[in-house]
Parts: sequence; structure tokens; C-alpha cells
Amino acid sequence: MPHTPSTAPVRKTRILLADDHALVRRGVRLILDGEPDLQVVAEAGDGAEAIQMARSERPDLAVLDIAMPRLTGLQAARELSRTLPELRILMLTMYDNEQYFFEALKAGASGFVLKSVADRDLVEACRAAMRDEPFLYPGAVTALVRNYLDRVREGRDVPDRAITEREEEILKLVAEGHSSKEIAGMLVISVKTVERHRANLLQKLGLRDRLELTRYAIRAGLIEP
Repeated sequence: MPHTPSTAPVRKTRILLADDHALVRRGVRLILDGEPDLQVVAEAGDGAEAIQMARSERPDLAVLDIAMPRLTGLQAARELSRTLPELRILMLTMYDNEQYFFEALKAGASGFVLKSVADRDLVEACRAAMRDEPFLYPGAVTALVRNYLDRVREGRDVPDRAITEREEEILKLVAEGHSSKEIAGMLVISVKTVERHRANLLQKLGLRDRLELTRYAIRAGLIEP
């Protein structure tokens, strides 16, 4: 009798997908679920929900949009890297921005995919992440090399974060238009503490008012313009 090869089912990579736009999630899900080795098992509409879903569903891989309400993808990535170190993380963004790229690497992401070419790059990025290999689009590689060469030439180390994680949380909420009282309620801290953090942010970043804080938050990828 001829030997028939066994057709063992392919072990699928279980994926959590987080993006605040349902249409984007639907499109990305179509790309991923169309592959025999990839499967979206959970969806989230913001960074805080992504953290909850990751804890309950225990996926192999999280694909996080950078700019989301409540918590950004970067903030969620930092938390997930700390609490679920086995989880692989990919960042998804509309913006080809060097700052986002470096922040994503620092947050524990193993790859960075532009939404504009997700249909071309995302599947390969997912597979690379599961092999523990970084995935960088060509522009990001250029940025990384240029940044490294600049630092070597100038004898500088990689800079520390300009603001603390708590300050970043407050900056995001201020930029989204929340009052000090609302922020205090959300973060379960006193209004006085919120005001102190706001004053520290203005001083540290050399900014004057809420409008300038909002512009900074957009540039830093905390909120979408």
C-alpha cells in the first residue's frame, strides 16, 4: 500500500488584534485569518481593553495600533511586556514616524508595520515575531542605522525617557480634553496630584499651556491628530 503522509493540523498562532477603528480591525482580521497558521482569537478597541483581553485569552501574539484611546498601543505594550513576557508584540501604525518606531522597540515590540502596506507586510511580520526575529519596514531600518551612526559620531548613549509613565498617562488625558477632576477620578488620585503632574510636564517639556501639551502628545504618538 502506498504510504500517505499524515496531515497533522498546523498549530495556529493565536492573535489579539487591537485598533480603535472597527473597519481597520475587520480588514486586518481578513488578512490574518486568511492564513493557515494565523488566527485572530480576540479583538480590542483600545489599549486598556487589549491588556484585559491579553490576560484572559493568553494569545501568542498581540498586534497593537499605536494611537488608541484610554491607553495607547505603546502604553499597552509596556504593560504587557512587563506582565506577560512570553507574549510577542507587533505595532501597527498609519504614521512613518521615527519617534514611534524607537518608542515601540523600547516598549518591547518585535516589529513595526505600516497600515498602508499591512496587506503586504503583516503576515510576514507575524511569522517573524513568532520566530523571535525583528520585523522592520525599509524606512525603519534606515532610521535605525542613521540614528545609531549619529549617536556613535556624537559619542551619545540612547536617551532615557523624558517623562515618567504616570506623567505620560496624564499628558494623554489632558490632550484628550479631560479636566483635572475627571483625570483624578479616572486614575484614582487627588486633583492636587494631577495639577502637580501637569505643572511638572509643562516645566520638563518647556511648554506653556494645554494647546502645546496637546501638540506634543500628537507628536509623541499618544493621540491622533
